[in-house]
Amino acid sequence: MISKVLVANRGEIAVRVMRACRELGINTVAVYSEADKDAFHARYADEAYLLGPAPATLSYLNMDKIIEIAKACKAEAIHPGYGFLSENAAFARACEQAKIIFIGPPARVLEVTGNKIAAREEAVKAGVPVVPGTGECPADFCQLQDDLGEIGYPMIVKPAGGGGGIGMVIARSDSDLQRALTLSPQMAKKSFGIASVYIEKYIEHPRHIEFQILADSQGNVIHLGERECSIQRFHSKVIEESPSPALNPELRAEMGGAAVRLARAIKYVGAGTVEFIFSEGRYYFLEVNARIQVEHPVTEMVTGVDLVKEQINVAAGLSLSLRQEDVKTRGWAIECRINAEDPIRNFMPSPGTITGYRSPGGIGIRVDSGIYTGYTIPDCYHPMISKLVAWGKDRNDAIMRMRRALYEYVILGVSTNLVLHKAIMENPRFVSGDLDTDFITREVGLLADMQRIKERDKAITERLSTIFVRPK
Repeated sequence: MISKVLVANRGEIAVRVMRACRELGINTVAVYSEADKDAFHARYADEAYLLGPAPATLSYLNMDKIIEIAKACKAEAIHPGYGFLSENAAFARACEQAKIIFIGPPARVLEVTGNKIAAREEAVKAGVPVVPGTGECPADFCQLQDDLGEIGYPMIVKPAGGGGGIGMVIARSDSDLQRALTLSPQMAKKSFGIASVYIEKYIEHPRHIEFQILADSQGNVIHLGERECSIQRFHSKVIEESPSPALNPELRAEMGGAAVRLARAIKYVGAGTVEFIFSEGRYYFLEVNARIQVEHPVTEMVTGVDLVKEQINVAAGLSLSLRQEDVKTRGWAIECRINAEDPIRNFMPSPGTITGYRSPGGIGIRVDSGIYTGYTIPDCYHPMISKLVAWGKDRNDAIMRMRRALYEYVILGVSTNLVLHKAIMENPRFVSGDLDTDFITREVGLLADMQRIKERDKAITERLSTIFVRPK
């Protein structure tokens, strides 16, 4: 069994992993940058070590330093969380060579899932529907003409590596496509070090639905249902929920079966997701995320399965603790990602010191965060500072509970996107379940709604904020 885990990450996911370790009786090791010297995850762990300066390239992406610390403190395993090195095949291989357990898929799997062209080819082999498209394409537009006739405009040029929407360029004409074939490889090379791109048919206003999978080294693979992740901004998820209001039991079983089939075909091990786009009753493979997801809590809330504990136990060589027939879901869960940014001012980042903090509570509420009163949010990392999750007996119950929790959530000293979440939870389209990945950009009234809600809740915020004001 594993007795000590180094968590190679920061913020709420580092704390989340450490909580699972503590419940398993496993000692934890934190690593932190100079910008995170006062971060909660560094204080929560049993041991903490400085990685280096604030830039991620000099700290959380420094593979050699992380492995050096793991060896020095005698940690048997490293959990990478999400982002940073979580899907880096070279890091997984370096851990294997150092005889340190990497709590994630093996390097050979990460090499496949990290290349979207290779993953797409594996999906085709496994009989999973894919969007019409190409393999790796040349920069010369003329060489593509024969292949593109069957696809038709609009198209999207995508980098083979990376994620987060970086380097994706939509083309609606020949001139657009020629431009995209120049721009997308440049952006991909700069961001991911790989210039390879491919082309797919661009499906307008789809839903984004992903299936949570778990697999062990004995060949057992299951799924734990789906998550609706369609509320996005610039391809970055904002709100997730489970289950999806778009799926019926038959379609859920079919898509879940496709996800398991693909995971089994690539000999997947660990926790991850198989992601689909969904439009007009049809689904198409999008990608495999070979790690724990930001939105994993909604699956945990409806299934009662601790996904991080399963990750750790599988990495230790144990079999999954449940079979497909053991997976039962109950109720509905919604997650709001809380970012330090001002959505009214075009989502301008808002780093700074938190002068007051009170998280919501009550039945069915979960808050994953790494912040506290007096904590200074750095300006060099992603602005997400916490995740608010609400569970209800059905979707309407979960929405009403989330509204109540948002009412209670107080974060002073920095701007946050709490007002955006309040506006969405009150939006008739969202309440009805009419969702797509362009929801935020297409709902032109959201800005006015946020301004109205901010003014409406001004007195409430001031009243709740008085608990932070000390009398003279």
